[in-house]
Amino acid sequence: MGHTKTQEAPKSWPISRKKSKFVVKPSSNLRKGISLLTTLREILNLVQNRKEAKKIIQEKKVFVNGNPVHDEKIGLTLFDVVSIPQIKKDYKITILENGKFGAIETKEASTKISKVINKTKTKGNKIQLNLSDGMNIISDINCKTNDSLVISLKDRKAEKCLELKEGKEAMVFAGKHIGESGSVKKIDL
Repeated sequence: MGHTKTQEAPKSWPISRKKSKFVVKPSSNLRKGISLLTTLREILNLVQNRKEAKKIIQEKKVFVNGNPVHDEKIGLTLFDVVSIPQIKKDYKITILENGKFGAIETKEASTKISKVINKTKTKGNKIQLNLSDGMNIISDINCKTNDSLVISLKDRKAEKCLELKEGKEAMVFAGKHIGESGSVKKIDL
């Protein structure tokens, strides 16, 4: 089913719990993501209802990570880029300090940051990097697990690796301090 009760929705969704009985579930990443409809309606305030969202999606006026969207239930995760060329605005999905999803306007709509959660060796001894948003990239860039990649959304290639080491900037995306950012002082694995 494509809906869940608002009372049972994750606390990270910035929805009014008493406004309506149901809310659209994302088609993927239920606990780590939020649906495009909820983003357009509740976060960006670009549409009033689902009918308006479906109309602009069918007219191919909304892009996610550089691709046109066909469904309002598509799941958006951390650092996904939502572009609306008609109003010339690009938004990056983020987590606010209150632990809820938010969107900030960005000028860097051609790149995305994603965490490396696993590495796999493929045929021909090439390394495949498996990312937190479900994307897999075969790359020659030397990157370890728990590092992050800057990905070009135009050609789906890794541009550079952002190492997780002491002194680097980081953002907490789960746990008690969700949404907070700062520099890494010590790494315990």
